[in-house]
Amino acid sequence: MSRARTRTGGFIERVRLDPHAGTGRYPFTLPIVRHLDRVGGLELDPAVTFLVGDNGSGKSTLVEALAVAAGFNPEGGSASFRFATRATESSLGDHLILWWGTRKPRTGFFLRAESFYNVATEIEELAKEPGPSLLAAYGGVSPHERSHGESFLDLVTHRFGPGGLYLLDEPEAALSVKGCLALVARIAELTGQGSQFVIATHSPILLAVPGARILQVDGDGQIERVTYDEAEPVMLTRGFLDSPQRFLRHLLAEDGAE
Repeated sequence: MSRARTRTGGFIERVRLDPHAGTGRYPFTLPIVRHLDRVGGLELDPAVTFLVGDNGSGKSTLVEALAVAAGFNPEGGSASFRFATRATESSLGDHLILWWGTRKPRTGFFLRAESFYNVATEIEELAKEPGPSLLAAYGGVSPHERSHGESFLDLVTHRFGPGGLYLLDEPEAALSVKGCLALVARIAELTGQGSQFVIATHSPILLAVPGARILQVDGDGQIERVTYDEAEPVMLTRGFLDSPQRFLRHLLAEDGAE
């Protein structure tokens, strides 16, 4: 369902739900999916689109479905990865229609923080095959021989390249503050070289990528474009850092009342 129409512009310009997909069951009952159906589709930025929202908002489900519709392995990796450990992905990716631009990505990768261990294991197995070592594209070292955060940064530094399509689900999960800053710099560098990113995140640091489109998903699945200062992770983090004791008094008072 991923190549219904072609237009000029970036790699993936727009995503919509197949109008015949309504089944009345998960994942089509998710608020974010119902909203996607109601509004007739979602525009993606040619450089960086962020999806933000609370846990359970559906942002990761949508990024995963985008990756599947674009031809990536559901557990992560490049388009050539075809391993599976345990199928936990939703069927949403089979029912998304992607509008593709005239440019085609030279490379790409789907990064899921929660299943990167499985991707790292597959990289090790593929590196054992005859021919040039696959590990050269990942910094020359097996991801299992690096910390989680180090392997993430090796990936974006050595494997990600110009003209690529990159779908990332909460990459900050393994990164320190410095690591997040390094990722911001790398994303900015790669978008300047013609790459496109779609990222689900809770990180106010990552959201600072210059010129990024920030789409905020609320508890009802409504998707609204917001500015950096309006994004919930930024507002809540700023509020806490400005007055942590006020936040703690409020939270502890709520806990004590239960």
